[in-house]
Amino acid sequence: MYHYPADIYTEPEPNADTLANLGPLSGMAGIWSSAAGQDVNPKPDGPEHQRFIERYELQPIDAQTNGPQLFYGLRYHTRIVKPDDPETFHDQVGYWLWEPATHAILLTLSIPRGQTAMATGQASPDAKSFTLEAVRGSLTNGIVSNPFLEQAFRTDRFTIKVDIHADGTWSYEQDTLLTIPGQTEAFHHTDRNRLHRIAEPTPNPTALAARQAA
Repeated sequence: MYHYPADIYTEPEPNADTLANLGPLSGMAGIWSSAAGQDVNPKPDGPEHQRFIERYELQPIDAQTNGPQLFYGLRYHTRIVKPDDPETFHDQVGYWLWEPATHAILLTLSIPRGQTAMATGQASPDAKSFTLEAVRGSLTNGIVSNPFLEQAFRTDRFTIKVDIHADGTWSYEQDTLLTIPGQTEAFHHTDRNRLHRIAEPTPNPTALAARQAA
């Protein structure tokens, strides 16, 4: 376990160029799209398999500190629709965070159905594959749901695996473990996609100002 300094107030001096300090998240910065997503979700008659279209935007933020703790990260928004329906199928916002000192990766996520979570994992700075997990009841990588979801579709565990590919794409596979009344076994709600970059990331304001002044 990493031991933070005894001085919990003094902040480090961060590098203004977030894009140069994202570690394993470097290959994810930008705006991405794919029409090849695959979703498996629960229905009364059994699992439903659906294809989806996704637009995933990840933009750099200025470095964040908690006393001696230092994060570099990406603010993201992903919007998913079905091929034959313009209505949003899934909307999600949050942050991907990298802590260089501990090699920790954090994913915060929030969806407008009354659910939020934080998944955590470890990876080397040059890693091209990593896995994060959130667990119901945890105080450090937990899951919080509104009363209906807690009763009807209780989320016990969330896992996401990311792979950064040599061709410039990146992909994810995620598994949301649900406890549903009337079902004897937990349901694996899965999603996967491989995303292609359609636009470069925009440097955060501090880094942009520094570049213009140089």
